[in-house]
Amino acid sequence: MSSPDEDKLAEAVCDAAERWGFFQVINHGVPMDVLDNVKAATHRFFNLPVEEKSKFTKENSLSRNVRFGTSFSPRAEKALEWKDYLSLFFVSEDEAEQYWPNVCKNETLEYMNKSKTMVRKLLEYLAKNLNVKELDETKESLFMGSIRINLNYYPICPNPDLTVGVGRHSDVSSLTILLQDQIGGLHVRSLTSGNWVHVPPVPGSFVVNIGDAMQILSNGRYKSVEHRVLANGSNNRISVPIFVNPKPESVIGPLPEVIANGEEPVYRDVVYSDYVRYFFRKAHDGKKTVDFAKIRS
Repeated sequence: MSSPDEDKLAEAVCDAAERWGFFQVINHGVPMDVLDNVKAATHRFFNLPVEEKSKFTKENSLSRNVRFGTSFSPRAEKALEWKDYLSLFFVSEDEAEQYWPNVCKNETLEYMNKSKTMVRKLLEYLAKNLNVKELDETKESLFMGSIRINLNYYPICPNPDLTVGVGRHSDVSSLTILLQDQIGGLHVRSLTSGNWVHVPPVPGSFVVNIGDAMQILSNGRYKSVEHRVLANGSNNRISVPIFVNPKPESVIGPLPEVIANGEEPVYRDVVYSDYVRYFFRKAHDGKKTVDFAKIRS
């Protein structure tokens, strides 16, 4: 991302957001040791004894912002996904210090903090292309008012053809910043052909994808990308996504700057927490969640 010609870089980011809904980022300024450390911390957490990890389940966790779980939505899933996860919703450094697991707390916080400059720069590029002149406090709250980090673990699956790591879905975020390990398994659906495209891991890179909130805010100019993770029969896999979201209480809808020239709004205004609640109430089902915000003709 460090480029002498920043205008061309911004143009490439916005073009990818419109045509693909995702892109890979290198030269992003996040030190390699920070990435290696958070990956090692992820392995450390999932290598803990079951009784240690169980302290962070919904039933046992001392904070509703820290959640260990298996699969996605067990009550709603037709086939369970082959994945364990630790979900960490960031409220404050103090709250994280108190409630996040000790074996991964410091590494995850450093990963989040060292990524913020890159995240803000990407959002500035995308916002400027939507006629938003600056990312002031109000806009910052709308685009990146809350952060959630997942530590994902995909164990070796004895029958990978019978299940998935993660079913096809788009994210509810503004942006998702994904750190993959070298194993791979991520596939995205091409917006033009509808075919699934494997995203091979590039060492030291991030995969960035557009989320539903950004699609709604841009009135459909930027497209959230449908993606999935295939189960693996020979290797354990990890990934560490940062979900960059509006504040839960934010109202998301097409930005005034986008529809100022008379463009018809495609989406209605919705409270972001209502949108997220709708997403988590059901099984993964592609991009159907975004229809929740569509204006019915």
